[in-house]
Amino acid sequence: MSELPERAASDPVEFAVPADPGYLAAVTDLLGVLAYGELRAFTQLAKDTDLAPDLSHKSSLAMLAAQELKNFTLLSERLAALGVATEVAMEPFVAPLDAFHERTVASDWLEGLVKAYVGEGIAQDFYREISAYVDDDTRALVTRVLEDTGQAEFIVGVIRDAIVAEPRVAGRLALWGRRLVGEAIQQAQRVGVERDALASILVGSPGRAGADLAELGRMFVRLTDEHTRRMERLGLSA
Repeated sequence: MSELPERAASDPVEFAVPADPGYLAAVTDLLGVLAYGELRAFTQLAKDTDLAPDLSHKSSLAMLAAQELKNFTLLSERLAALGVATEVAMEPFVAPLDAFHERTVASDWLEGLVKAYVGEGIAQDFYREISAYVDDDTRALVTRVLEDTGQAEFIVGVIRDAIVAEPRVAGRLALWGRRLVGEAIQQAQRVGVERDALASILVGSPGRAGADLAELGRMFVRLTDEHTRRMERLGLSA
């Protein structure tokens, strides 16, 4: 798998443009849904800073939001190199992702953190699974964008501290996490199935291998298993 080297802001972005129009559309969809996901994550984390109880937590969230914006920029650069406007690539995914966020509005600071860790985590796992079937450059970019830069450690620490301080919040947050997993997997299925180009990455297309039905079933089992591990890290029951 190729790596994405560090580069100066003035360095040109050099990526090969896929010759196959169908595959180009599939890669555009993958980068587009990731870009909108990062944009939504940035705006949500920026809003959540207002709910943070102190300056230390506010600054930590602000730094996490800044990382999401950096990831959005990386994806936008790659889309530009492919000759696609970021807004055009994101547009098909605005409705399903917005619907997910509208159905999962957090009621307080702690629920917002659980959503950022659990809800967004399931979506990110799904895109990692898809990236197994793309070219090395695209896979390396997806891996870089989805890399944990400290968000998990921060959220796990805050949630565990909150449970120690007030044990009864664990039950409420566990119920919230269970709701999130259902909504997030439903969103992943909708995104992966309703966009033919994106679905072609998973199930294959002429000249390109994909996953069979059995592997697709195992993939969603892996998504659920990883959710359980995340909940355990938070100190919550899945």
